[in-house]
Amino acid sequence: MFNSSSITQFLLLVFADTRDLQLSHFWLFLGIYLAALLGNVLIITTIACDHHLHTPMYFFLLNLSLLDLGSISITLPKAMANSLWDNRAISYLGCAAQLFLFVFFFSAEYCLLTVMAYDRYVAILKPLHYETLLGSRACVHMAAAAWGSGFLNAVLHTANTLSLPLCQGNVLGQFFCEIPQILKLSCSHSYLREVGLIVVTACLLFGCFVFIVVSYVQIFRAVLRIPSEQGRHKAFSTCVPHLAVVSLFLSTVFFAYLKPPSISLPSLDLVVSVLYSVMPPAVNPLIYSMKNQELKGTLRKMNVFQNQ
Repeated sequence: MFNSSSITQFLLLVFADTRDLQLSHFWLFLGIYLAALLGNVLIITTIACDHHLHTPMYFFLLNLSLLDLGSISITLPKAMANSLWDNRAISYLGCAAQLFLFVFFFSAEYCLLTVMAYDRYVAILKPLHYETLLGSRACVHMAAAAWGSGFLNAVLHTANTLSLPLCQGNVLGQFFCEIPQILKLSCSHSYLREVGLIVVTACLLFGCFVFIVVSYVQIFRAVLRIPSEQGRHKAFSTCVPHLAVVSLFLSTVFFAYLKPPSISLPSLDLVVSVLYSVMPPAVNPLIYSMKNQELKGTLRKMNVFQNQ
């Protein structure tokens, strides 16, 4: 029997037991991490340096890249270190910090994607009021609200989760610290308070999801009413990157947490956890750099796409 006061470390799930596979996972994750760092830093630098990109859409994109940098830096470096040094332990404080930061970046990114949907809604349906509704002060307030919402959500969940008595050992069935895995270690019925908080958060997140869906329904209806094909293509092309990022983000999360228990296998769960925690931050820069013509043009001027 364990209790939360006696636990000084947790044991994370390893990707492989053999040394060769551990090293293979290290190099794979290192490549993904470096690609994510390069892509997001490149987008941040490009937007910050080119005054033509100092618009609400790119301001939010800069914030998205910052959140992606943070979220992928929470999970992959520790996973790489564990694979390289054949170690699966993480300290109690390290686990608490990882849990807090993951929830923070995850929640803030989802809120920011909702704000970005509003940005596209105003740009397509109310172009004459775009600068009024999305002035510099309004953009800063909305971005701050996204970051603040993520911070508040992380504080509530981390404090509540770590206050639970843990009686089921210290082995986590995940390669990083997350709330569902710690709840599995809690004493009987002691986790119900955190489950209630998760339900409230899920309702708020569902509200954001409904807002995104309704916004894009209105956007598609407005775009289809544009008489010229060139106008429809130009309007829709500004929405494609955001829609692709939202689809990737939500599809991986929904599959991870809402898949049927009958197909819940340790190996599959591990692959799915990599998909929703690692792939979006790594793929988002590629989606925006390849699908957004203005950003792609600026990158080409910086000799990033010399061969395209």
